[in-house]
Amino acid sequence: MEPVVERSDTTGHRFNRIQHPGGMPAKAGHDPSGIECGGAAAPRAGILPKIQVGSPEPGSHDWRVSQPPLGLIAGSKSLPLLFAREARKDGRRIVATAVEGETSPELAGLVDEIVWLRVGQLGKMISAFTDRGVKECVMLGQVAPKNLFDVRPDFRGMGVLFRLKERNAHTIFGAIADELAKDGVTLIEPLRWLRPWMPSRGYTVGPQPNPAQWEDVAFGWRIAKEISRLEIGQSVVVKEGTTLSVEGFEGTDPCLERGGRLAGKNGGAVAVKVAKLGHDLRFDIPCVGPRTIEVCASNGIRILAVEADRTLLLDQPDMEELVRSRGITVVAVDGAGTGAGASN
Repeated sequence: MEPVVERSDTTGHRFNRIQHPGGMPAKAGHDPSGIECGGAAAPRAGILPKIQVGSPEPGSHDWRVSQPPLGLIAGSKSLPLLFAREARKDGRRIVATAVEGETSPELAGLVDEIVWLRVGQLGKMISAFTDRGVKECVMLGQVAPKNLFDVRPDFRGMGVLFRLKERNAHTIFGAIADELAKDGVTLIEPLRWLRPWMPSRGYTVGPQPNPAQWEDVAFGWRIAKEISRLEIGQSVVVKEGTTLSVEGFEGTDPCLERGGRLAGKNGGAVAVKVAKLGHDLRFDIPCVGPRTIEVCASNGIRILAVEADRTLLLDQPDMEELVRSRGITVVAVDGAGTGAGASN
């Protein structure tokens, strides 16, 4: 029996497609379509619940159904939610695969269909898209590092892992993209939907850094770019020309915590987060949000520099308010190591 697949519309109604063991829709809510509607009349068999986002083009049928649905491979945290909200503005139907114990249940209310699976169920994930006519998909969100070592792969996932000689984000996700392509699904960059949340050079929130802090930003940039080239991490914490911590497998927040502690009782450290040179933004987009700011502020980090046009600001209004209230500074920089200019 196929899993129950959730659907929802913008009114908050939820739809469950109930699959009969023999492959035919079972009766649900006295409608032969086999779709239960939470308080609304069930649509006819074979017709998706219509979601109004703007107005249909003159003479068209359901303008959202006229486009192939867009796939979303969703991990944890808020980035999949941000993407789903932005993509809905385009009127695209969204089919999501979500990781049990990782992806926020809130995503179910922002997409048209969602299929829950475990880390490693690659065949099930691909089938979730191909069975629903998905031709393009994006990959967003994180999976906890500990879960990468608690993988129970299906046969297709096992084959991919067996063939990999190196296992890092780019080799694993690149192999997933290749498997998707074999079945006619292209993994694409999500930037067209997320670009408004990626600050350009000169973006500054909080007090302007002083000359010594700008020197540390430039120094930290060089170190961060080198460790990212070596596939170690994307973030560093520095102070007065000394590297205090580099990001490893544990992620950004522990790196910030360690670096802040090592800066001494007076704090004053500078954190820099970058994207790898030639970074494939289909797989991973550097992100900062309110949680990142809270970790910086709690550990004496005074400056957080992020790479301009390559970093996403999650929950940006809340993040900027927190930056100001906690007395730290966030700047967007490029290879020159400075970003003085625009202020927010």
